[in-house]
Amino acid sequence: MTRTFRPLTIISALTLSSAAFAGANHAGGHGHGSEETAIGKPGVASKTNRTVTIEMTDNMRYSPADILVKQGETVRFILKNKGQVKHELSLGTQKELLEHLEVMKKFPDMEHDEPSKVTLEPGKQGEIIWQFTKAGAVNFACLMPGHYESGMKGTIKVEKK
Repeated sequence: MTRTFRPLTIISALTLSSAAFAGANHAGGHGHGSEETAIGKPGVASKTNRTVTIEMTDNMRYSPADILVKQGETVRFILKNKGQVKHELSLGTQKELLEHLEVMKKFPDMEHDEPSKVTLEPGKQGEIIWQFTKAGAVNFACLMPGHYESGMKGTIKVEKK
């Protein structure tokens, strides 16, 4: 019984610690729910001020890559993957995106369940609804391996009220 119990205990501990590790890196403080972050907070669909469509392509570019919004504005981003490979759009500070890029290198098939991120298969469409509560720059990028390094990034300039 001791021989069976010890390996099961070790396997259970490793499973729980890896789930906690993935969860901690995955969430990264990007604002599950309605908490405000350094880049704003998840928006409410009924309070959307406007819609911006962003296309993602296999030339590793977003169109548009530079977006202007006003502080306090809630924007519905319609994201369209026009390419033949999986792409994503992750909102964040430059620091957050670079940290998450390193995690994505280790776990390239990571699934995102955060209001500030959408991963799309080829030909698919998704959305992010975001409220920009602070003036300044909000970055966005595709953190699939090799995409960011190839230039798949953009900036949202948030103008002060």
